[in-house]
Amino acid sequence: MATDERYTEHTTWAQLREGNARYMAGTSAADMRRGANRRAELVGSQAPSALVFGCSDSRVPVEILFDQGLGDLFVVRTAGHVIDGAVLGSIEYAVEILGVPLIVVMGHDGCGAVAAAMAMVDEGKVPPGSIRDVVEHIAPDIVRARFAGDRTFEGAVEQHARYSVELLRERSALVDGAVRAGRLTVVPAWYSLRTGQVAEALPLPALLAA
Repeated sequence: MATDERYTEHTTWAQLREGNARYMAGTSAADMRRGANRRAELVGSQAPSALVFGCSDSRVPVEILFDQGLGDLFVVRTAGHVIDGAVLGSIEYAVEILGVPLIVVMGHDGCGAVAAAMAMVDEGKVPPGSIRDVVEHIAPDIVRARFAGDRTFEGAVEQHARYSVELLRERSALVDGAVRAGRLTVVPAWYSLRTGQVAEALPLPALLAA
């Protein structure tokens, strides 16, 4: 996976990537930050180093795959990392109150929500119940990827992460203002179930040229 040069120098993102490398290598360094002593340190307050907005999929345990301990990450997860009012409020809390300097919006391969959105767009298959609400939030991103020329599942996942970053900034003046002020970086990323690697989501031209 290629790396987007705009993000490589961000200290917190670099630290998360190092943690992900440890996770892939099976050399965790976070055990001491998950025990009783660390739990006691956090009783009165929290100061997470980053926020990860990802998918609810049980195969994508954020703290584990970044090799982080208790209190290290503020995590928001919904199926297909769909944005709604509760998500925006949670993210704005992390940005404005906790002062996180980094948001990682992370999709993953094998995402059932993205697959269902692709089936809705390509085949007209509408899922039952409130699952439809989730899929309808993702479907416009699938359409945008299609019009941009990408019809792959990987491309849909990566572009959904990038479009989610756009939507987050469009819908939250607090997040957009923090980015413009240089207090916050928002990184679109994706996680490979097969390899365990997290990497920046590539822009569409790079995907098509790969």
